Amino acid sequence: MAGYIPGAEPKGELRESGPSEVVDITNPQHIADAVRKYKVDTIYNLAALLSAVAEAKPQLAWKIGLGGLFNTLEVARECHCAVFTPSSIGSFGGPFPKDNTPQDTIQRPKTMYGVTKVSGELLGDYYFQRFGVDTRSVRFPGLISYVTPPGGGTTDYAVDIYYSAVKGEKFVCPIGKGTLMDMMYMPDALRGMIEIMEADPTKFIHRNSFNIASMSFAPETIYQKIKEYVPQFEMEYRIDPLRQAIADSWPNSLDDSCARNEWGWRPEYGLDEMTRDMLAKLRVKFNM
Repeated sequence: MAGYIPGAEPKGELRESGPSEVVDITNPQHIADAVRKYKVDTIYNLAALLSAVAEAKPQLAWKIGLGGLFNTLEVARECHCAVFTPSSIGSFGGPFPKDNTPQDTIQRPKTMYGVTKVSGELLGDYYFQRFGVDTRSVRFPGLISYVTPPGGGTTDYAVDIYYSAVKGEKFVCPIGKGTLMDMMYMPDALRGMIEIMEADPTKFIHRNSFNIASMSFAPETIYQKIKEYVPQFEMEYRIDPLRQAIADSWPNSLDDSCARNEWGWRPEYGLDEMTRDMLAKLRVKFNM
């Protein structure tokens, strides 16, 4: 379900791959109408503003992130649907362990994006405990995809860098050298979203939300990996203070042992496998 922000509607392959509706996440009747029309039994609620954009538009970020989730959960309660809502590494904040960040630790984020994510985790747990809505969630790291261009997230430099490499452009990195952040290739993320909703809930100790991890790297690491395949590729640093501050408040790496133990999470892509696939897919995309 998409909508609310002009231009955010599904396009191309996404729109043509099956039935679609444009739904305003802030209008619960829109959600309910679509759920009943298509006899939906599981809602994947992916509507949100990404981290840097949310700081520029905090009121809208709350309206979509928390107001939209509340509307979705209410419809799910009435229509007996399960709900997946992604959380994020942005839900962490405060004096928490930044290396191998555990499943259960301090979550005091300083950004509106983070506030909506940790609040969404609590709201999902509440609807499960109070109303029996089958809510499930994961805390996504930065997601890297060749399908959609960067959209205003703090980790989006790790998408943009591949686009620059394939286009033969020098990459200007907004995140400083040595800044570690967890990342994941989109095929792993999509598989994780499906697997958690198909998992046996009797094995769950947690629900909202599981740490899941794949790889952790700094900008210079991904740059050097790309240079193995594009030797002429160049990068320089031009730090974005807002994005750098957000990145510095997030984990360096996640402990995802609870997801592994409770529903069998396993990533399939590391940095090398992802880099080879990203470069190959983008060359096809840009006819290079």
